[in-house]
Amino acid sequence: MAFFKVPSCGVLLLLFFIATCFLFQCFAAEVEVNQTARLLVDASQGRLIPETLFGIFFEEINHAGAGGLWAELVSNRGFEAGGQNIPSNIDPWAIIGNDSSLIVSTDRSSCFERNKVALRMEVLCDSQGTNICPVGGVGVYNPGYWGMGIKQGKTYKVVFYIRSLGSVNILVSLTSSNGLQTLATSNIIASASDVSNWTRVETLLEAKETNPNARLQLTTSRKGVIWFDQVSAMPLDTYKGHGFRNVLFQMLADLKPRFLRFPGGCFVEGEWLRNAFRWKASVGPWENRAGHFGDVWMYWTDDGLGYFEFLQVDNKIKLLVYAASGRPWCAAHMGISHTDEVDTSAVLPFVQEALDGIEFARGDANSTWGSVRAAMGHPDPFDLRYVAVGNEDCPKKNYRGNYLKFYDAIKRAYPDIGIISNCDGSSSPLDHKADFYDFHIYTSANDMFSKTHKFDHTSRTGPKAFVSEYAVTGNDAGTGSLLAALAEGGFLIGLEKNSDVVAMASYAPLFVNANDRRWKPDAIVFNSAQLYGTPSYWVQQFFRESSGATLLNATLLTNSSSSIVASAISWEDSENAKSYLRIKVVNLGSSSVNLKVSVDGLGPNSIKLSGSTKTQLTSTNLKDENSFMEPNKVVPSLTLLENAAKDMDVVISPYSFTSFDLLRESVSMKMEGTDSFSRSSI
Repeated sequence: MAFFKVPSCGVLLLLFFIATCFLFQCFAAEVEVNQTARLLVDASQGRLIPETLFGIFFEEINHAGAGGLWAELVSNRGFEAGGQNIPSNIDPWAIIGNDSSLIVSTDRSSCFERNKVALRMEVLCDSQGTNICPVGGVGVYNPGYWGMGIKQGKTYKVVFYIRSLGSVNILVSLTSSNGLQTLATSNIIASASDVSNWTRVETLLEAKETNPNARLQLTTSRKGVIWFDQVSAMPLDTYKGHGFRNVLFQMLADLKPRFLRFPGGCFVEGEWLRNAFRWKASVGPWENRAGHFGDVWMYWTDDGLGYFEFLQVDNKIKLLVYAASGRPWCAAHMGISHTDEVDTSAVLPFVQEALDGIEFARGDANSTWGSVRAAMGHPDPFDLRYVAVGNEDCPKKNYRGNYLKFYDAIKRAYPDIGIISNCDGSSSPLDHKADFYDFHIYTSANDMFSKTHKFDHTSRTGPKAFVSEYAVTGNDAGTGSLLAALAEGGFLIGLEKNSDVVAMASYAPLFVNANDRRWKPDAIVFNSAQLYGTPSYWVQQFFRESSGATLLNATLLTNSSSSIVASAISWEDSENAKSYLRIKVVNLGSSSVNLKVSVDGLGPNSIKLSGSTKTQLTSTNLKDENSFMEPNKVVPSLTLLENAAKDMDVVISPYSFTSFDLLRESVSMKMEGTDSFSRSSI
């Protein structure tokens, strides 16, 4: 992910504005009324598309993880966000009561070595005497990330650590944002001997009402001094019990991604190395994770969503590969940030950190770092296959020197791991060893659509491309427009057709919390209670069967239009044991296209009369977007295809992405470059 405020990362933000024509005129300039086209498909032979072609890239940006995919409701749960110096800011925690009833401060008395800051609450009032506590007591509350989304009937587990000089009577509550409506409560009573040392407390709260803007309260009406630390609240029904917010995780699963790149991007590097993401600080018990301030996207993360949890995403979503990003995979830094660089002569400790991280993922359960993974509940290795060394760092002074140190060391220890260079090899050969090269593109809709042919003339030998970040940005995109999605769809068709030299591709950014939009557009938009996919998200669904499918030879003949692109694949629905021929067409023109489809290489009755479908993404206006008010304004519509045949006439609507899935009989197909035949689709 490029960071547009930082020159070192901003080189990828390419915004092209065409000032001489209006938006619709720009894209309709070459489109004639009553446009016709013909698509010739040879279904008798094809080329296998890589199993890994389309996947997802997660970066901790826009509160994508903290306050998003990770289901933790409490923000700044360890009171560390204000820094290690005391007194410190406890934001967003706030006080219930006034200075005549309690004094709240921080000190460094926590039992957790990595997280020494704790909250000290001196209660001055009592349930009797001259200074009586107000009704409901005094204490602190946490509003979460712009409100906690609490749902009636759901159960939430609250965990915190407590110490006190005397007995305690704590009311743990989920309430409305003003504290007046109680959603769930639990009373924690303990003697002085029970809490004289730091003690873990756990309680379950079942919500009686729904409130999208709730808060967690810790209150008391008993005089004394109480310390709190590591306060957590999470729903019990996270995705398969692994801490991920169900509805957001399901949005990812619905894309059927074949790889995961994480956790950045610029987030990994940091504006300065001292604020870079360090994988070793993000594993182990959550209470002892230090957390850190991400100084690129400018917010604190508790790192509950750490290296181990990202690897579990890989397992739970049943991905085939794991592609790490930002530096040599998700957790070891190559010694380059936006601002400072480690000299190649001093980079070996960073190389070792990378090797340790790979061992954590892939090592035997008895190895040094594999044993740490095993202790976290996963004795079996994870399927780590790729390491990206750096993030948009190719122009940096020390990049090549550092890169080669990483490349040589990783290849010696793990020769099967694919190494990804930051330097672009699409136009000219790389001057260093690599298995893949990283390609990023953020640009206008017109330019993105033209990039359909970007890899047509790329060398067919040497490292393959990993298009790990792409998106239409700027005025064309807004916060997620149909126009942006269609242009991206055309680009993806180009990647699919060039999948002999493009190994992987992923959109960026994946998530945005609508309360903290650091970048736009994004694929999935959410808040504490709502979510929707942008048109760019829905375009990705048109390609979820492409990975591992068979690309068919398809030739598009048009009457001089450059606003329509198409491809054809053969794919198999393994769950239902059905085979399909899929034709995808993007029309970025202002007129309908009468398309004649002719499929050669099929028998006379190879397309079944029923069971074929048409899926279309379009809207009344190119700049239409989805929103919380209209989450389904621009979404694909699925209809039965009545005239399905190997030769058929179809109409492609203006400004649309259309997919035809033709249900077919099982056939034998020759694979390109081989003498072998494949039965049905791949």
